[in-house]
Amino acid sequence: MGEHKVADKARRALELRLLDGSWTAGTRLPPERDLAEALGVSRASLREAVSSLKARGMLESRRGSGVFVTERLQANIVSPWRQLVAEHPDLRWDTLEFRRELEGAAAYYAAIRATEDDLARIEAVFARLCDAYDTGERAAEMRADADFHEAIAEASHNSMFRFLHAGIVRMLREHISLNLIGMHDATAGLREQHQAIWDAIRLGQPDNAREAMQVHMDFTRSELVRHAGKSADMREAEA
Repeated sequence: MGEHKVADKARRALELRLLDGSWTAGTRLPPERDLAEALGVSRASLREAVSSLKARGMLESRRGSGVFVTERLQANIVSPWRQLVAEHPDLRWDTLEFRRELEGAAAYYAAIRATEDDLARIEAVFARLCDAYDTGERAAEMRADADFHEAIAEASHNSMFRFLHAGIVRMLREHISLNLIGMHDATAGLREQHQAIWDAIRLGQPDNAREAMQVHMDFTRSELVRHAGKSADMREAEA
């Protein structure tokens, strides 16, 4: 096999790591020698593959630090959605419908495909989430909540779920979380829903996992509707 074809093989292998979520934005690539050995190519072929991805803006070199994954892959999907969602609150209903289907499917496949490492990761995040519920630390709760859903997307072992979650869904969750700040009375329901999702995944019950996730999405929607109603009543009272 010619050197150029070997480099092309290495490039495709690197692209797969970007697409399947193995390397997210900000990830530092392994040392050149180790990566070349892992891919079964020469260091010269690896350098050619890395240069190709640098030219496309997927990777970048940082002097004295190494080669890193850029945010370009995610940014191309997210922008200009981040600004649009922020400026048009009514889009939250469309985003919730999208999340209901996507995250329900991710939970379904996570219940089928999750490895022991995946389950350990989800369990650890769920423990963090419960601690945040107990202490009432809202910032910690929102971070753990987002990490919980992301860990489930990773456990689905589906490259598209990982990719969409890493880009679009993470951005949408940031926006929706802002709307849920101050809704302390929802904590008990949220804890029960996350527990049901985790139980179904760890027990390998895909249909239950999808249903539990969709129940969670429906609850989130109902809370947003209730919160929006309260805000409208307050504005009318102040008028």
